[in-house]
Amino acid sequence: MARPTSMAARRELGEELRRLRGERRGAEVAGLLGWSESKLSRIETARTGISQDDLERLLRELGVPPGESARLRELAGRGRERVWWAPYRSSVANRYDEFVALEAEAAGICEWEAQVVPGLLQTDEYAHAVIEVGADVTDPEVLQRRTALRMARQSVLTREPPPSLCVVLDESALHRQVGGRAVLRRQLQRLYDASQRPGIELRVLPFSAGAHAALGEAFVIFEFAEGQAPVVHSEDLMGGQLRTRDTDVAVYRDAFADLRSRALSVGATRELVARTGDGLR
Repeated sequence: MARPTSMAARRELGEELRRLRGERRGAEVAGLLGWSESKLSRIETARTGISQDDLERLLRELGVPPGESARLRELAGRGRERVWWAPYRSSVANRYDEFVALEAEAAGICEWEAQVVPGLLQTDEYAHAVIEVGADVTDPEVLQRRTALRMARQSVLTREPPPSLCVVLDESALHRQVGGRAVLRRQLQRLYDASQRPGIELRVLPFSAGAHAALGEAFVIFEFAEGQAPVVHSEDLMGGQLRTRDTDVAVYRDAFADLRSRALSVGATRELVARTGDGLR
C-alpha cells in the first residue's frame, strides 16, 4: 500500500487523535498539556502539523499503547515533510496553504466559478490581473510570487495520475475583460485548448439558465482516493473556508450537480468559448 502524502497523512493522524480522545473534551486535554484548545483543534482537523515533542506528550496524555504510537509517529513525520510550494508560503495566508495542499493531493476536483476563470486554467497574464486587485496585495514582490505559485499549481494537471477536473463556469466570466481585451482573448484560447484535454470537463452555465443553487458563492469540491473524506473550499474575500462535515459536503455536491445539469454540454461550451474569443479579435 502506498504511503499517504503529507496532507493525507495529517488528515489521517488528526482523525486518529480525535478518535483516541474519545469523550474527553478538547479543552480538557489541551489544558492539561498547556495548549490552547484551538491548537489541539488545528491538529485534529489537519490545519497544522505537530512537532515530535508535542506528539509524544499528546500520546502519553491519551494513553496510546506502543503498538499504535509507532503508526501515529510515522503519520506525523509524513505530515511534516517539505512540500513543493514551501518557497511561496511567505506570500500567502495559512488558509491558502491548506487549499494548495488539498488540490495537490486530490483525485478529483469539481469547481464552480461565477466571476473568473479558475486558477488551474488561467494564463499567467490573466492570473496576474486577478491577483493584482486583491485587497491584501500591495507589495509587487508578493504579487509576483502569488502569480508564480498559481502557475506552478497547474502542474497538478500533468502529474501521474492526474486528477479529474470538472469545471462549471458562469457565462459572465467569458465576457469580463480581466486584464483587458487582448488578455481575455488569449485566456479564452487557453480555455478552449484545455477543454480538449483528457480528464478535463468544461461546461459553461449560460445566462439563460436563470437562478440556480449556488448564486453568490464560488466553491471547489476535492475528492480523494482510498476512502478519504472529501473537502469543500468555499471562496470569500478573506480567502475562503474549508468544510468537512458530511452534511455540508452533501449540500455542495447537490449544488454542483444542479449547476452541471443546467450548464451547456461540453461540445456547446467549446463552441461558445471559441465564438466569444473570435468576437474579441
